[in-house]
Amino acid sequence: MKTSKEATDIPDPSGLPEVSTHPRRPVNMVAGTIGHFVEWYDWYVYGLLAAVFSQQIFPSHSAFASLVAALLTYAIGFAVRPLSGIIISPLADRYGRRAVMTLSISGMALGSLIVGLTPSFATIGFAAPALFLFARILQGVSAGSEGQSAIAFMVEHAPANRRGLFGSLSNAASGLATLAATGAAAMVTSAFAPAELAAWGWRIPFIAGGVLGIIGLILRMRADESPEFEAVALVDQKSAPARLWDLLREHPKALLQTAALSAPAVAYYTWATFLPTYAKLTTGRDLASSLTGSVIGLALLVIIVPICGALSDRLGRRKIFPIIGAIGMIVLFYPLLLLLNQPGFGVYVLVTASGWVVLAIWQAVYPTIQAELFPAAVRVSGIGFAHQIVIAVFGGTAPLIAAAFVGAGHPMFVAIYMIAIVALCLIAYFTLPETGSRAGRATVAPADPEVLQGGHLLQSAPAATDTAKPSR
Repeated sequence: MKTSKEATDIPDPSGLPEVSTHPRRPVNMVAGTIGHFVEWYDWYVYGLLAAVFSQQIFPSHSAFASLVAALLTYAIGFAVRPLSGIIISPLADRYGRRAVMTLSISGMALGSLIVGLTPSFATIGFAAPALFLFARILQGVSAGSEGQSAIAFMVEHAPANRRGLFGSLSNAASGLATLAATGAAAMVTSAFAPAELAAWGWRIPFIAGGVLGIIGLILRMRADESPEFEAVALVDQKSAPARLWDLLREHPKALLQTAALSAPAVAYYTWATFLPTYAKLTTGRDLASSLTGSVIGLALLVIIVPICGALSDRLGRRKIFPIIGAIGMIVLFYPLLLLLNQPGFGVYVLVTASGWVVLAIWQAVYPTIQAELFPAAVRVSGIGFAHQIVIAVFGGTAPLIAAAFVGAGHPMFVAIYMIAIVALCLIAYFTLPETGSRAGRATVAPADPEVLQGGHLLQSAPAATDTAKPSR
């Protein structure tokens, strides 16, 4: 048997073809996270700058009506995500994570460039909002296939006792993207006069996102496929529709649990894309100042997420992190929004930072838990099916619903809405299996015959036992 720096061949006693496992090259980790970064950078910078470009692209009788039109277009991007998640995710289970991730980042980059380069309504008329709509649909389709593929890719490349850390990196990347998007929005709103910002300054962050997407595309074309997927592909040749049917028939509980793990995204999207606008609409705070404050709060999230992810490999996942994170959201959101009525930049920083701390505790572990709930043969399909439907229903509509509450004169309903959804999720968290401790103390080699069951290679934590063979 030959061993090289590029690969290590693992003999398979079942007689199946040998499986080549790739070394954990840095390009794989960067390729897995950069798509998440580009996806959420594009997503958040749209929401943060919607109040700036809305009258340029969606002119109306009032600034508020233009903002609602821009946010409706924003929500349409979410509406197409479930369709993409349902149709494309099984393709990642059939043909590979890397192929789908390469296509998804291409769509994100193109959509961002379209938004950044589209002329105003005054120049090309209704073609302007039509191009924005096309770009948002393209980004929605891309995002609908990105997240779950990247999560599976990262977790499957991780050592068994580091899955929590590796899985958390996807959300650390999304937090960093939110930070970068907020920073970019703060920079352009501070650097340009209002007329220049409305005319062309708001375009710079979108063009930058397109360039980052092109860089990510190059990195993903150089990345290795997940060795766990390659092992599954040898023994499971089912079509994508057959995999989807297997998922619905065999894993309904895991799908519901995955949905509950994703639903607090309603709070994440509200905090990320609407909190500065909320502060401006309800208290008259300066938008540029609020964006700067949000950058400070987001820096905490980027630091806390990988720390909690690493701790989950030692302490377990369910029994600490999603439960504590959910309780923190339920307890804090209402008083935090009330506190915004007090003047001062420091008050805003305290509010946004406190929210990001509890959101980070939830963010750190849910991707890894979701990946460990499903076997590799349907892992991307399972996460994508549940996660994308929930994100479309709760995430994409969060800024729009928050704006509607504020417009109707009931701003505190924003907090009540978030708390109600998170409270329902908390109930579901007590039904989760503890996957972290099992993943940390045992795993299986990619082709051991003991775990070949029904054509599925089960290397996820739920399939592992204390007697499983150690990783080789």
